[in-house]
Amino acid sequence: MSNDRLKALADAGVSIWLDDLSRERLRSGNLQELITGSHVVGVTTNPTIFAGALANGEAYDEQVRELAGRGASVEDAVREITVADVTEACDVFRGVWESTNGVDGRVSLEVDPGLARDPDGTVAQAIDLWKAVDRPNLLVKIPATEAGLPAVGRTLAEGISVNVTLIFSVERYRAVMGAYLEGLEAAAANGHALPGIASVASFFVSRVDGEIDKRLEKIGTDEALALRGKAGVANSRLAYAAFQDVFSGERWEALAAQGAVVQRPLWASTGVKNPDYPDTLYVTELVVADTVNTMPEKTMQAFADHGEVHGDRVTGTAAEAQEVFDALERVGIDLTDVFLVLEEEGVEKFDKSWAELGETVQGQLDGAR
Repeated sequence: MSNDRLKALADAGVSIWLDDLSRERLRSGNLQELITGSHVVGVTTNPTIFAGALANGEAYDEQVRELAGRGASVEDAVREITVADVTEACDVFRGVWESTNGVDGRVSLEVDPGLARDPDGTVAQAIDLWKAVDRPNLLVKIPATEAGLPAVGRTLAEGISVNVTLIFSVERYRAVMGAYLEGLEAAAANGHALPGIASVASFFVSRVDGEIDKRLEKIGTDEALALRGKAGVANSRLAYAAFQDVFSGERWEALAAQGAVVQRPLWASTGVKNPDYPDTLYVTELVVADTVNTMPEKTMQAFADHGEVHGDRVTGTAAEAQEVFDALERVGIDLTDVFLVLEEEGVEKFDKSWAELGETVQGQLDGAR
């Protein structure tokens, strides 16, 4: 049975993606059930998700035994396990991909975050993953570090679809959109058909509030405390205004005439970290067409239970959102430093979770030998 609240969200133009994947979810039919009943039209993954999936249940035992039996390295085992899950998920979403003309039905798989400052290594691994999965609805996930941006453009130029992740500031987001346009132009020059190339720009929401709220509480004035919980949504609304700005005008229209599709904003990190905030905050306040909201299952279930769609809460709100940022600077928040810290922490977290995934796989291999 279809959930009415999630249907209303989808009808408002928000593509609902699940921020989770496991072989158990695939084999049990749960992922297909979410497509049918919860309007889920895509999946994002990360090493933490895969590590958790491997540590729970027996779905991976057969493959782990096979890998251990032929003496596979941890690196090769991680690659084969994650590629297998993502390939199967791509097949589950193939119908969605076809019915939406490639807009949705997408599954993300990230490059090794240790390559975040290595453009050549990132592009090489992106090509390798694209060939290994061999499904048109894959998105290769690349971080939006300064070194990652040229890798994004070069990967797109190869005709490979990309999820650009770890975006915190509107300034960096504009650079990401610029890399997308450059990548499409290069792809066209290389003879690739633009309608087959897709991209999303993953703009992190709750982590912005987490970092800024911490600083506001340290300042401690009434004016500062009154701004808690406002930065994440304001930042995202400014990002959407930038999206509308970039995907208009002559440069974009020239690409659209060749069949290019817009690089949609994807609201990531939408699970609420502060229990004082509504658990559907980063869904309800960011309803607007041409966006993706990738949710942990807990957030999705909360919205299915009591979330409300009040219409477009983003378009035309840039001036109001800028007022929030002006107020933050007045009370002493260094926004440049905030976004720098968040990016550095994001890369570190990805590195740590990748290492944890390797340790989990090593333990599984050792246990099977």
